[in-house]
Amino acid sequence: MLNPENKKRILVLGIGNILWADEGFGVRVVEEFHRRYAIDDNVTVLDGGTQGLYLVSFLEQADCLIVFDAIDYGLLPGQLKLVRDDEVPMFTAAKKVSLHQTGFQEVLSAADLLGRRPRELALIGCQPLDLEQWGGPLTAPVRFQIAPAIELACKLLAQWDSPAKPRTAPLPASERLLANNIDHANYEMRAQPI
Repeated sequence: MLNPENKKRILVLGIGNILWADEGFGVRVVEEFHRRYAIDDNVTVLDGGTQGLYLVSFLEQADCLIVFDAIDYGLLPGQLKLVRDDEVPMFTAAKKVSLHQTGFQEVLSAADLLGRRPRELALIGCQPLDLEQWGGPLTAPVRFQIAPAIELACKLLAQWDSPAKPRTAPLPASERLLANNIDHANYEMRAQPI
């Protein structure tokens, strides 16, 4: 499905739970991406948090999808891995935090069953170190991968003819995806990193 300007509709999605240490990686990356980059009208930036199946409607509207998430690849903590297209469903989120939480693999499967899965998929995953610390910040090895994960996403957006443009200055707190005490600066920077 193309928009009137014949550009692909792109969804840049961060998923995870910021209350469980490295499980918040995807949300923190998409938050920082939104702060630092302007995007075209055909690109949507979304904090998907732990919304599970509620995300299907967003996937249905996208031709291309970039997902940031903490993924247990069995690598060294903090290592990034890019998985594309048909390889994406082979991997699941690093941890389900509750019994009612739906993994992103199930969200993709639901969109696929409806015949509305994005044609192009890119999962930018980071190997977590800590998924157990309630209320804890991202660990240092994972936090240091925020900028490289954003760089990967920018390369993908350029390949899809929708390059991200660096902002002259990061967005003020009032315009961020997350605000108040749950944005990165206010929430995670107060906690002691591992």
